[in-house]
Amino acid sequence: MSEPIRILLVEDNPDNHEIFRTILEHFGFEVHHAWTAEEGLEMVSGVAPRVILMDIGLPGMDGVSATRILKSDPATAGIPVLAITAHALTEDRNRALEAGFDAYLTKPIEPKEVVAAVMRWTGPAQPDAGQGSGG
Repeated sequence: MSEPIRILLVEDNPDNHEIFRTILEHFGFEVHHAWTAEEGLEMVSGVAPRVILMDIGLPGMDGVSATRILKSDPATAGIPVLAITAHALTEDRNRALEAGFDAYLTKPIEPKEVVAAVMRWTGPAQPDAGQGSGG
């Protein structure tokens, strides 16, 4: 059996955290959580996520600054970073994409839309799912 696909969720809103974590885990992803951008940056090397879901409006360092740091480091530049944000203006979206975000999802986001966005970068969380030995 292969290892689960790890996702790093950087989200400071407890309700959004719970919704995103629950739905991603339901689909078989292993979710690691950071409340701040700084905490997320510290966790990246230990977690080795396949995808990072990054809120933009975080306390302290914002998600755009954190993504610039991730994308400027050769060790993390290849990790897709998906913005999850309430900032829906075109200028906000352009600023985020220029910073290196790979996708931009605006809140409120349907939980299944988050799963679909993650799967675009990872494929299914468990490639062997549904191919068990009968039953």
